[in-house]
Amino acid sequence: MEITLQPLRRMLKNAGAKRVSDKAAEELGLVLEERSMKILDEARKLSEHGGRRTVMKRDIKQAVKHQ
Repeated sequence: MEITLQPLRRMLKNAGAKRVSDKAAEELGLVLEERSMKILDEARKLSEHGGRRTVMKRDIKQAVKHQ
């Protein structure tokens, strides 16, 4: 997993959780990573389709809408 547990715990607490287990933070990280990879793959395809090698903000936004 690429994301460390502390930012994930902080996100859960910001969402209102009083306490967060390591397992909960790990699971959130896995879910976010999986969804992110799908979005990033779509954004890469969009940039290539546009004849660019650089993934841009608009590619990410379009990929999120496409999901």
